[in-house]
Amino acid sequence: MKQHILEGQTLDWLLASAVDAMLIVDREGRIVLANPPVERLFGYSNPELVGQTLEMLMPERFRGPHVGLRADYFTRLLARPMGAEKELLGLRRNGAEFPIEVSLSPLQTDRGLKLVMATIHDITARKAAEQALLESEARMRAIVDTAVDAIITIHETGIIERVNPRTEHLFGYTSEALVGCHVACLMPALRDGVRDDFLSDGTRRDVVGARKDGTEFPVELSLTKMSLGTKRMLTAIARDITERKRAEEQRRQLVQEITSANEELTNFAYVVSHDLKAPLRGIGSLADWLSSDYADKFDDEGREHMRLLIRRVHRMSALIDGILQYSRVGRTTETAVAVDLNTLVREVIDSLAPPENIRIAINNRLPIVIADRARIQQLFQNLLSNAIKYIDKPLGQISVDCLQQPEHWLFSVADNGPGIEQRHFERIFQLFQTLAARDQVESTGVGLALVRKILDRYGGQIWLESVVGAGTTFFFTLPLPMFQTFRKDMR
Repeated sequence: MKQHILEGQTLDWLLASAVDAMLIVDREGRIVLANPPVERLFGYSNPELVGQTLEMLMPERFRGPHVGLRADYFTRLLARPMGAEKELLGLRRNGAEFPIEVSLSPLQTDRGLKLVMATIHDITARKAAEQALLESEARMRAIVDTAVDAIITIHETGIIERVNPRTEHLFGYTSEALVGCHVACLMPALRDGVRDDFLSDGTRRDVVGARKDGTEFPVELSLTKMSLGTKRMLTAIARDITERKRAEEQRRQLVQEITSANEELTNFAYVVSHDLKAPLRGIGSLADWLSSDYADKFDDEGREHMRLLIRRVHRMSALIDGILQYSRVGRTTETAVAVDLNTLVREVIDSLAPPENIRIAINNRLPIVIADRARIQQLFQNLLSNAIKYIDKPLGQISVDCLQQPEHWLFSVADNGPGIEQRHFERIFQLFQTLAARDQVESTGVGLALVRKILDRYGGQIWLESVVGAGTTFFFTLPLPMFQTFRKDMR
């Protein structure tokens, strides 16, 4: 029959060379011809297809109604898509259903036999892409509708096309009232249209927002270009930054108040220094004069009183100097220079002039620090002077060590003094705190507090380990970026 129908035709060759699945059926719906893509698409061989009704390639639930539709089509043969606006499904030999599109084209043989050619497209991938797009749009819509920022879609002319619920809440308009209006009704800065300078660098801009009730508020605005075909659009994201602006103003005022307080404190420290040290110098001079010129007039008790008076004058002067040093850390301009700690620590030791029974050793080569020389000198001077001051052994031993670690240098200053009970570990770093009676050891209680403040300034830390009766080791760190490489002669 096939040869009879296609006799003298090239239709069989055309179908065989086509890349689309194509088959030909007669009025009774029997498959007359099927090309190889049909075989691959549905999983049947050609002998299994030819002579069978077309309905074998569709799910069973559609076969009955399709017979009537097929008969109607043969009464009005026209080239058209099959099942317009309906979802068509194909059925593979393994029972799997899949979405298809079918185009129908009427044919007629030389003998007047009417046939129909069906071109079948598997649209599984397209349907999956459409479903993914729908899901993506749904997720995007959900994100936009629940966003904490106002999101506004604007035509390039400035006309609002869509807003999310947050826009309505933020500006006090309904979406119906906004769609079709110019965006300037919400942000007057855009009255002349969206200028290129708003988009030039892609950064956010602070503008003024206008609510329906006429109140204005600060808005952080970002605009993004997008295109829908030939249509240029903008997406505006507006955030109410009222609280941020208020916090910034409060912070600015606080910084101004702190700056003013620091200046007053610095001035106060200098005034106190001048006003207190001047009479102290007078008292000290008078006490020295009395002690030397009237020494034979004092009995033992009087001479002891004069000695205590002079010591307390010196302690008071040292206390004022310590307070001044403490107050200046972080408030005065510091000059960062390269400081060779090997030289600096030896200079500090020489200036302290430790007694002959106390030996100070530097056990390792020390690095070169980039910092204010006076601050680093104060740091070592206070740690070493404390160690010297409290040594209670006939032979005092103090050692300075340094060890490089991954992120910092670890320094230590160890002594064999009386040690410190653990309950005092934190207290000794507080201002004016001393452990020994002031008449036994000359101390202002400022030294270790000053050391901690300097280390805080440079991003370091300090702590101690101690055994009562055996000695104390103070450890402190300074970050590696503060240091240069070792000199060649230090390696």
